[in-house]
Amino acid sequence: MREAAGERAVGQYPDATPEEALAYFERKYVELNGQVTLLEQRAKGGAPAADIAKTVANLTATVATANAVGNLAALAERLAALGGAVTELTEQQGAEAQAAAGAAIAERAAIVEEAERLAAEDPAKTQWKQASAALDELFTKWQDHQHDAPRIPKGEANELWKRFRAARTTIEQNRKAFFADLDSAHKDVRNRKQQLIEKAEALAPKGADGIPAYRGLLEDWKNAGRSGKKQDDAMWAKFKAAGDVLYGAKGEIDAQDNEEFAGNLTTKLELLTEAEALLTETDRTRARETLTSIQRRWDAIGKVPRDQVKVVDERLRKVEAAMRKLDDDHWKRNNPETKARAEGLAGQLNDAIAKLEAELVTAQESKDAQAIAEATEALETRKAWLKAIGQ
Repeated sequence: MREAAGERAVGQYPDATPEEALAYFERKYVELNGQVTLLEQRAKGGAPAADIAKTVANLTATVATANAVGNLAALAERLAALGGAVTELTEQQGAEAQAAAGAAIAERAAIVEEAERLAAEDPAKTQWKQASAALDELFTKWQDHQHDAPRIPKGEANELWKRFRAARTTIEQNRKAFFADLDSAHKDVRNRKQQLIEKAEALAPKGADGIPAYRGLLEDWKNAGRSGKKQDDAMWAKFKAAGDVLYGAKGEIDAQDNEEFAGNLTTKLELLTEAEALLTETDRTRARETLTSIQRRWDAIGKVPRDQVKVVDERLRKVEAAMRKLDDDHWKRNNPETKARAEGLAGQLNDAIAKLEAELVTAQESKDAQAIAEATEALETRKAWLKAIGQ
C-alpha cells in the first residue's frame, strides 16, 4: 500500500495470480468501508454515544494497521469526523436522558403523592375495599414504571421509594386498626343482641300479654347497631322467631274473638242501616232521638271482629257528623243575634228592591236602554242577596 509515509507491505497471497491476490486485499478494504458506513448510519440514527465512541476507537486502530488495499486514509478521515460527531451526540443524548429522567421522576412522584393522599384519609370514613384496590393498582404502576420507564438517579429513586413504602405502611396499619375496632364493635353488638334474644324467648310463657314487652325489645334491637350481615341475619331470625310465638298466641285469641264477635257484627250492620237512613232526615229533634237510641244499642252490642272495627265505626261517625251539621244549621238559623242581623239586612234589601223597581219602571217609560240595563242588574243582585239570607 502507498501511504503518505511511503509504501507499506500488507501481506502475501501465494499460489495465485497477481489479480487474485490484489482482489483479496481489496475485499478486506471493502469490509472495513462497510463497517465505517454502518457506524455512520448508527450515529445518524441516534445510537448510544458511548457505543459509537468505542467502535470509532476500535476501527481507527484497525484501519491504521489494516492489511487491505484501498483508500485507508479516507476511512481514517471519516472515522475522525465521527469522533467529533460523538461529542455532539453525547451532549444531545445527555440532554435527552436528563429530560427523560426528569419526566420519569415526575411520573413516579405522582404515584407516591396519590399513595400519600390515600394514607392521609380518615380511617373511619375510608371505603377500605376501594382503597385497597387503589393501593394495589398504584403498586403495580410503580413496578411497571421501574421496568419500562427511563432510569432515574439512584438517590431520588430511593427517596421516592421510601415515601411510597411509608404511605403503604400507613394505609395497611390504618386498615388493620379500623377492622380491629370494627370487630370489637361488632362483638359488643352481638353480645347486646344475644341478650335481647334471650329476653324475647323468655316472654314465650306470657303469650299475647308479652307483646308490649317484645315491642320494647324490638326498639332496643333497632338501636343496637349492626354486627355484619351474616351474623345479623342469623340473630334476627332467632329474635323474630321469639316474636312469632307471641303473635301466634295473639292470632289464636283474635281468631276466637272474631268467631265470638261475628254475631255482634251482624247486629251492628243492621243498626248502621237504620242509622244511615237519618242522612236524609230534616227533622232535627226526631233525628237526634233516633241516633241516641242507636248509640245506646250500639254500645250494648259489644265488640266486632278486629278487621271490621274501623269499617263499621267510620260508617257510624259519618251519621253522627251529619247530625252535628243538622244541629249547627238549626242554631245558625235560630240564633237571635244572627236572626236580628238577617231581618235588618232583609229590610234594607226590600227597600232597595222597591226603589230599584220604581227606577226600572221610569227607565222603561223613557225608553232609556242604559238606565234599564243598570236598574235590571242592580235589582237582580239585591234579590239574590235576599234569597241568600233566607228571606
